[in-house]
Amino acid sequence: MNPVNPADATNAVPTAVILRTERLDLLPIGPEHAEAMAAALADPALYTFTGGEPPTADALRTRYTRLAAGSPDPAETWGNWALRLRADGRLTGYVQATVGPAATEIAWVLGTPWQGRGLATEAARGLLTHLRAAGVTTVLAHIHPDHHASAAVARALGLTPTADHQDGETRWLLPPTPLG
Repeated sequence: MNPVNPADATNAVPTAVILRTERLDLLPIGPEHAEAMAAALADPALYTFTGGEPPTADALRTRYTRLAAGSPDPAETWGNWALRLRADGRLTGYVQATVGPAATEIAWVLGTPWQGRGLATEAARGLLTHLRAAGVTTVLAHIHPDHHASAAVARALGLTPTADHQDGETRWLLPPTPLG
């Protein structure tokens, strides 16, 4: 594979594709996922470290319509995928990537009924594999210092915490990997 110039990476990452992992289908998120995602994200405990409260289906429908339209900034690409557990067809959470000229930021959220099964790691690893195949070399995540489950996912992906903090969260970094 030829290396992708980071400035061109935003054009190289396909976001309207279904990704598959061992147990999950990662579906490009759209307004049609709002009802099922509102149910998956309904536990208030899910917002302990990120703040906020469970979103309504209407709020998610509006948000997912905006996300599906893509970033208004031509220098950045948004990728957002709903996680569908193939065993029962239920939506369980989401992964997302904001691909920018210098780095790509990723995030994952898994509804509390599905936590502790390795699904967040599996989904995030599937996303990371997709990003790497598209030429993304530098990956970041921001994680609350007390969110040990998210830190475990980041470590499993090879990210390490840095001394940088933003909005009370620690910046984690997966260093650039040469492509070739």
